Amino acid sequence: MSTGVRRRLGVEERRQQLIGVALELFSRRSPDEVSIDEIASAAGISRPLVYHYFPGKLSLYEAALKRASEDLAGRFAEPREGPLGSRLLRVMRRFFDFVDEHGPGFAALMRGGPAVGSSATNALIDSVRQAAYEQILAHLDVAEPPVRLELVIRSWISLAESTALIWLDGRRIPRAELEIQLVHDFAALAAVSAAHDEEMSALLKRMVKDEPGDGPFADLAVRLLSLAG
Repeated sequence: MSTGVRRRLGVEERRQQLIGVALELFSRRSPDEVSIDEIASAAGISRPLVYHYFPGKLSLYEAALKRASEDLAGRFAEPREGPLGSRLLRVMRRFFDFVDEHGPGFAALMRGGPAVGSSATNALIDSVRQAAYEQILAHLDVAEPPVRLELVIRSWISLAESTALIWLDGRRIPRAELEIQLVHDFAALAAVSAAHDEEMSALLKRMVKDEPGDGPFADLAVRLLSLAG
């Protein structure tokens, strides 16, 4: 029979609990709008005890952001099997899953929140972007990217961030449409770059060589040809 006695959490367990509670609250509202009192209440502890584990809301926000950034970076990981277009589409679906789950926190981070501008926050944001960049390079099987390819990939990552922020502001375009549009955007950016550079042209040909007729890249070609008709 249960005695009703709650097990006392260890230091690291309590820290991780508070990070999880804070992340959940920051996911529903901007971190600026969440107080330490709310975090304490949701965790079932006193306000002073929160400060025992974290010096202030900023440090707790940064810890929550670290966990979220690791989660987001992991969503760009994808087995390097099958057509590139389909792989990118699966990545975009997982990316938008994250944006959907952590909307206010994601927006606060990208537009300006309590920890934005700090070296720790900037490093976390950069680590996510770098993880995404390295994953795309791996999918393209390129070890030493030419500068034009780096421009394409980093521009595309920035575009994905901007698109997600605009989508969060009212969700006026169906999410699935934006996911496929971003895959098309990657192909379009690569194609424009290929028109100016032989190395990129060779890479583009390799990208689309094994794409199926019903894949995202082929779909883009069909849509473009219909506009020219």
